[in-house]
Amino acid sequence: MVREWDPRTASSAEITSLLDTLNAVLATDLPQDPPWRESSLREYLSEVMPGERRISWLAQAEPGEDGGPAAVLGHVQVLLLGGIGVLEVLVHPSVRRTGLGRTLVRLAGRRVWDEGFQSIGVEVVGGTPAVAFYDSLGFAREYVETRSVLDLTAVDWPALAEMATGVAAGYHVEFHPGGPPEELLEAYARAKAEVRDVDDGELRPSSYDPQRLRESLDTLHRRGMKPYIVLALHEHSGEVAGLTEVVVPAQHPTRADQYDTIVVQDHRGYGLDRAIKARMLLELRSAEPELAEVQTWNAQANEAMLKVNAELGYRPDREWCEYSVDVAELVHRLDAGAAGRDGGRSQ
Repeated sequence: MVREWDPRTASSAEITSLLDTLNAVLATDLPQDPPWRESSLREYLSEVMPGERRISWLAQAEPGEDGGPAAVLGHVQVLLLGGIGVLEVLVHPSVRRTGLGRTLVRLAGRRVWDEGFQSIGVEVVGGTPAVAFYDSLGFAREYVETRSVLDLTAVDWPALAEMATGVAAGYHVEFHPGGPPEELLEAYARAKAEVRDVDDGELRPSSYDPQRLRESLDTLHRRGMKPYIVLALHEHSGEVAGLTEVVVPAQHPTRADQYDTIVVQDHRGYGLDRAIKARMLLELRSAEPELAEVQTWNAQANEAMLKVNAELGYRPDREWCEYSVDVAELVHRLDAGAAGRDGGRSQ
């Protein structure tokens, strides 16, 4: 049974069963990743930025004879933002290769088409069955990043403390849990806007104006994701010369997610990138005692940041790819495939 589904009004049993499926997928495809928790999972699945919409479908087994809740076998959601629909699909490992994944993508693709969008994007993790699955559906690889993971138990903390102080004269570094202070929000947004042309990928957009930044931070908090910010300030001008962002999700609080790290062009070459990332790790050690790892994503061509991450102790984990497909082509391919299967069963 597959039906459109709203996590805001879903039963607790459905949320719990969806979590079980998510963790079964992680255990099979990404066994080194920590399992997710139910904390704020409902909010994580439903809260969006202004102007964006998230539409979901749930696939469930038939109810058992005992009348208990039907187990979740699959889930698909599409986030409609800008000119693209961003897809996420989960299929329990026990029912893979049954056509359920194609059914879920077909439902989402047709809705994206009906909503007037032209393309669908999806993040595909290297070394998992998702690669062959999306290749078979006609998705094309558009962009590749390397995910790296830092094990905090292996960090050389004295060396890290020394890195955190390696900033040239004329700059100072500040830590801001929760987000940048209001008085620095415009300068913060300017720093992000200056490098928008080299921003990595399209499926995790950044915010480049103060109001959008406020909305982004508010959305993170509502989704159960705690942001931490470290800024490098240029003392003479008061401008934000560099910034780094880490988010600790309630859903997997032992592994944090690195977001943007930016050093403004005029302030490069002064050791800011390494210093602000080192300072962030030192602060997280105190602010988040449960934290065990930090994961980050970098373009493979971004040799400077990959070098900094290696100095901090990050180790490359696997490829993380953005795929996309024309919606009309996807819907046509999946409709034709469904018609063929139906015809085969009717004979």
